[in-house]
Amino acid sequence: MLSIEEGTTLVRIARRSIEAHLRNEVYTPESYPDSFKERSGIFVTLSTYPDHCLRGCIGFPEPSHRLIDAATEAAIIAATRDPRFASVSIDEMDSITVEVTVLTPPVLVERRGRDYLDEFEVGTHGLIVEKGFYKGLLLPQVPVEWGWDKEEFISQTCVKAGLQPDAWLTGDIDLYTFKGEVFAEKEPRGTVVFKEK
Repeated sequence: MLSIEEGTTLVRIARRSIEAHLRNEVYTPESYPDSFKERSGIFVTLSTYPDHCLRGCIGFPEPSHRLIDAATEAAIIAATRDPRFASVSIDEMDSITVEVTVLTPPVLVERRGRDYLDEFEVGTHGLIVEKGFYKGLLLPQVPVEWGWDKEEFISQTCVKAGLQPDAWLTGDIDLYTFKGEVFAEKEPRGTVVFKEK
C-alpha cells in the first residue's frame, strides 16, 4: 500500500514527465520514496476536465519496471502514443487530469467457465483476458464507473481483448485478476486523492 503522500508524488511525477516531454525536455525526479524503486505494474490515465472523457490510458500490467520508471514511461506513452487518440498538446494539459493506478501482480484463475465469477469482485479486482495472441485488460475502477455487474465486466474484458463477449463461458481463455490503488487529481494540477473504486 502506498500512502496518500506517495500517491501524490507519483501523480506529480507522471504529470511533470508528460509536460517536460511535450516541451522537448527531459524530467528526471531528483528524489522519491524508496518504495518507488520496487518493481510494480502501473497504468496512467488521462481524462479531460471537467467532463471526464478519456484522453489516454497506457500501462504495464506486469511488475517489469521500477515504479518510478514505469510511471514516467507510461505517462509519456499515454499522452503521446495511445493509438486511440491524437497526441496531447502542451496547451491541453491545463484541462487534463492525471490518474495513476498501481497494480498488484496478476494472478491466474484456475477455475473455468461460470466459475470465473466466483474469483473476482467488482470494485476490488481488475481483469486480464488472454487467448493466444489476444489480450485485454480493464482496471478495477472501470466496471464501477460504468455500473457493470460481474458478467458484464468479464464480457467487456473479452471484448477489449478482441474476442466475443461470451468467450469466457467456453472456459478456453486465461483469466487473471489483480488489484489496484488509484490516485487521481481532482482537477488539473489540483489536490490528489486516493480514489474509492
